[in-house]
Amino acid sequence: MKNKTLMTDFYELTMAQTYFKEGEKDEIAYFDLFFRKNPFQGGYTVSGGLEETIDYIKNFHFEKEEIEYLRSLGTFEEDFLAYLGSLSFQGDIYAVPDGTFVFPNEPVLTVKADIVTAQLIETALLANFNHGSLVTTAAKRITKEALDKKVMEFGARRARGIDSAIEASKYAYIGGCCGTSNTYAGMKYNIPVLGTMAHSLVTEKEDEYEAFLGYAKSNPDNCIFLVDTYDTLRSGIPNAIRVANDYLVPNGYPFKGIRIDSGDLAYLSKEARKMLDEAGFTEATICLSNGLDEYTIRDLVRQGAKFDSLGVGDNIAAAKERVGGVYKLVAIEKKGVVEPRIKVSNDSIKTINPGYKKTYRFYDKQNGYALGDVVSLALEEINKDHYTLVHPIDTWKRKELTNYQVKPLLLPIFKRGKLVYPQPALEEIQNYCEKQYQIFYEEITRIDNPHEYYVDLSDKLRVLKQNMIKEHQGKKLVKKLCEERN
Repeated sequence: MKNKTLMTDFYELTMAQTYFKEGEKDEIAYFDLFFRKNPFQGGYTVSGGLEETIDYIKNFHFEKEEIEYLRSLGTFEEDFLAYLGSLSFQGDIYAVPDGTFVFPNEPVLTVKADIVTAQLIETALLANFNHGSLVTTAAKRITKEALDKKVMEFGARRARGIDSAIEASKYAYIGGCCGTSNTYAGMKYNIPVLGTMAHSLVTEKEDEYEAFLGYAKSNPDNCIFLVDTYDTLRSGIPNAIRVANDYLVPNGYPFKGIRIDSGDLAYLSKEARKMLDEAGFTEATICLSNGLDEYTIRDLVRQGAKFDSLGVGDNIAAAKERVGGVYKLVAIEKKGVVEPRIKVSNDSIKTINPGYKKTYRFYDKQNGYALGDVVSLALEEINKDHYTLVHPIDTWKRKELTNYQVKPLLLPIFKRGKLVYPQPALEEIQNYCEKQYQIFYEEITRIDNPHEYYVDLSDKLRVLKQNMIKEHQGKKLVKKLCEERN
């Protein structure tokens, strides 16, 4: 991966110079990356972007041309630029693996590093997480509504740029897609490449039969005809059957199937199935596409649509949603003592959870289902026999847990600048993501009105947060009284 250290917001650099000039460059800072709301009004988010973050951190350094560019801006002083020229990542990162089901307001990645480095990497970490998680979540929601039918990712031309399209193919595959139309992504990640044909091949010939025949002769082992260019039932399917009878079958080639990309997909697919079966092509498959999302796919299933696979592009690679991950300072280490920090807001959801923390997940020992998560201070020990989950705001909402296993969610990725995480193969991540889906109750994973999954704070963290809020409010009150007196 090319060095992308300058992929950071400009204000990160101006703040970094401030830390440097104030003599704080070696101060150890703790930052949490988390999000506040699941996308798609859903009950879960699937974490993504870790591989890109690992590559970014491994290549984190400023080269001469980048220093020269910064110098040309006339904003930065020479001693600071010299410092940047020697900078590399020497800190710690803990994160959840890609494919992990995560929930609002729990840390999904924690950075412990000098304040300058920790600040400079913010933009890239957020970009990686926000994009990777959005695509993986969209893909998982869509593939689950398709039940046992295959979903092909067709989103390259809809994605937000080439790099975004390539990454989207990978994360769609993690989320359950069987392959991609993106040939570059197939080569880079060893993802199955799939596809049919476009309307232009038909309109170029003007005669649909001749177009199908030419395609069959050049692609005899993989003939899936796009049949909706002119008239699906009166022209497209009859011509596909005709080519199968005239060329494919006599020459010993299979008639793989058809794709329908417009019209009433449920009705057309049922009629198409009848026509194919009556012509003796019971093994020919039907692929449906055209702006599909999890809701239209669910409706197709409910309406008894006849299909074997789906092609989905826009609503995976260019989903009209966002994850909204944020990256907040939660603690500063001074003389070996970790001091918590808090950002207080009038909007309670934007008041962060302070301190260096860990996230744990409870699992039912009998069936393996996830019961809830708790965010605690890093040095706390979680009781392994009995635990009470308490809502972080509405403390009267409680859930008593017994007969459970508890495991930390955040794994060490970098320690003292060294990569310590054994990166799994893509197939392993896809399998892990599917296993994650299976351990959550349907009430959490359903696409309509899902239950809120328990993500609570430990008693010690809740008390710390409440005390810091009160202290902040007290300081504000004192300041206001002083201003009034003056």
